[in-house]
Amino acid sequence: MTITEGYIEVTGGKVWYEKHDNGSTHTPVIVLHGGPGSSHHSLQGLKVLARDRPVIFYDQLGCGKSDRPKDTTLWNINRFVEELAQIKEALDLEEFHILGHSWGTTLAAAYTLAHPEGVKSIIFSSPCLSAPMWAEDQKRNREQLPIDVQITLNTCERFGTTDSEEYKKATEVFNKYFVCRLDPKPTILKEGAKYKNPEVYNIMWGPSEFHVTGNLKDFDCTEQLKDITVPTLYTCGRYDEATPKSTVFFSSLTPNSTLHIFENSAHTPYLEETEEYINVVKDFLK
Repeated sequence: MTITEGYIEVTGGKVWYEKHDNGSTHTPVIVLHGGPGSSHHSLQGLKVLARDRPVIFYDQLGCGKSDRPKDTTLWNINRFVEELAQIKEALDLEEFHILGHSWGTTLAAAYTLAHPEGVKSIIFSSPCLSAPMWAEDQKRNREQLPIDVQITLNTCERFGTTDSEEYKKATEVFNKYFVCRLDPKPTILKEGAKYKNPEVYNIMWGPSEFHVTGNLKDFDCTEQLKDITVPTLYTCGRYDEATPKSTVFFSSLTPNSTLHIFENSAHTPYLEETEEYINVVKDFLK
């Protein structure tokens, strides 16, 4: 296995990438991590896919091992789409599969609708393809939390104290229900925290997974999903904040799509049911 890493010049700075390659001639897959402003860190287990084909990870500008410029005008979806186009160019990718997770699915959809050429297939893993629908889903999810947690979340949001300790603790409870149900929390998720950039997340998304106030809050590409005609796989966990109901709906709008729900997972089936996740992705890519 050859591992190549380096930096690519994109609008606003340099992004770090890593390519795992065993010399296979199969079409590579590029992994788009969640966030915005997270990193590839928790997804690195997907390198096992490199037994069949090259796997490319990169940390989007502003997080992980990439540059962290101070210019806040860079944090918008169009620049991230442009960034992926620049990476494709720099790595000379004529054809590639995309595996996007969470916000990575938002980026995957926006990129494919703008630049369909060369995209061979897409995996929408725990998709967020409509921020308004996501916000509605989280309202319903919050109603399943203990009442004291709901009160804390509502109070902090009403009074603008979402950076308080109590809000963070209440958010942790939400995360145990709908983000990762493994107890204890996997080390890889704890380690990943240091690679995140909360500023990018706040500007684009908001103070938490379920309180959407950033510049993505009106993003909705559901009406354009009919234009994505390449083979497409939708996956989510049974307890996912990217709810099975919405995932089924997105899949129903995408002409050439299949669907898989991981019965014992929330938002991180690649950690919660690793073996099944890898097998489902592998079979689809074949």
